[in-house]
Amino acid sequence: MSAKRNLPPGVHAPFLDEGAPLSRENLERQEREFDALLDEFMARAAAHRATVRVIGSIAFRRRCPDHKHIEYDNGRFLTDIDLIAYSRDVGGVQDMFEELGWEENINVLRLFGDKRRIFYHPSLPLHSDVFLDKLRFCHEIDFRGRLELDSPTIPLVDLLLEKLQIVEINRKDLIDIMVLLSQYNVREAPDARDCIDGSRVAALCSRDWGWWRTATMNIGKASEFAGDYLAAEGARTVVERLSTLHSMVEAAPKSLRWKVRSILGDRLRWYREVEEVERD
Repeated sequence: MSAKRNLPPGVHAPFLDEGAPLSRENLERQEREFDALLDEFMARAAAHRATVRVIGSIAFRRRCPDHKHIEYDNGRFLTDIDLIAYSRDVGGVQDMFEELGWEENINVLRLFGDKRRIFYHPSLPLHSDVFLDKLRFCHEIDFRGRLELDSPTIPLVDLLLEKLQIVEINRKDLIDIMVLLSQYNVREAPDARDCIDGSRVAALCSRDWGWWRTATMNIGKASEFAGDYLAAEGARTVVERLSTLHSMVEAAPKSLRWKVRSILGDRLRWYREVEEVERD
């Protein structure tokens, strides 16, 4: 378990004072402010008939009420509200942010407007990345036809995939995985809202060796470090669920493409280089 800490020098987080203690009280207060913003986003998106769902850290908090204390215990503070929407609804999304007084990053619009938009709060150090149809980072996650499956977040399994696709996974992402797997069991349950559908992870990994390589690597890392973030009983639960997921991934029949790519292994880069987007 991590010791209590303060907001790092020079780091500005919405609704937290500079250098503020990352106490449970302060983090809960910050979360309430983020929740109010998210609820307003969802209401305005609905008014514009735009299908929008939240991803990232606030989504994990929203879906894991019994275990979000793990975030507080590890000093995990919130920085932004990231969304995914259908490209067909981008006009409604833009109108939503304009009504709220948020300003769009024109450079991102010009370079990546068909894939991603970024909007800035008018007065707070707060931005919102809006991804269109897909997340395109180290690996691709396609959300076309999936946003209607859950609300206000993306489906639980897609929250997990959002983290499993990160090649250079960091402490914050591992904490999010711990929270999710503390709250929900893993089983074969397509489109379920009360558990993580391991069959979707297995299907992705059985078609694409690169996805398999990164996902199994991160399942291993999460298992290895569970004891650093959780008490003994909680760590056992998370490791058991990760083991179930790993077994499902390994048991899924692999495609011919997967088998051919596996021959090269790590000698050839198996993931995308993440594009750096200038936010300033």
